[in-house]
Amino acid sequence: MQKNASHAAGLHRASLRKLHDLDAALELMYYGWRGMTLSADQYLATLGLSRPHHRILYVVARQPDISIGALIEILGLSKQAVNRPLNLLLQRKLLTSKRSPEQHRSKLLRLTEAGKRIEQRASDYERKALREAFDRVGPPGAAAWMAVMGVIADNN
Repeated sequence: MQKNASHAAGLHRASLRKLHDLDAALELMYYGWRGMTLSADQYLATLGLSRPHHRILYVVARQPDISIGALIEILGLSKQAVNRPLNLLLQRKLLTSKRSPEQHRSKLLRLTEAGKRIEQRASDYERKALREAFDRVGPPGAAAWMAVMGVIADNN
């Protein structure tokens, strides 16, 4: 029998001691992220993939023929951090890599059909979690969440 997402090991919101008035918000960010990505991560795990693989597939799906350097910049990770998951995606033929005609030292990435299917299914799980939450809080709550997250995202 599969555990309910809210009762999965380590997923419940803990009654941690608050050291600052914004700690409750920080905990909601942490547990909210985990709650949103739980089903996608479980699906990816059945394929031997994880969150870094999905992040790469997500970006490449939205920017075909992206250079590895641009991918690294968008993800905000080091070359070393991207290298292993990127190589696995290439080995499994979920991504293709070709030399850039303009810059021969640069490789351009594109999803294969299999990569597109995996990215779409994993992202669909996350979109479903967001849709259910937005439906529960209504348009004003969804707009407020988008506003807060937009401000936080602009900190990059």
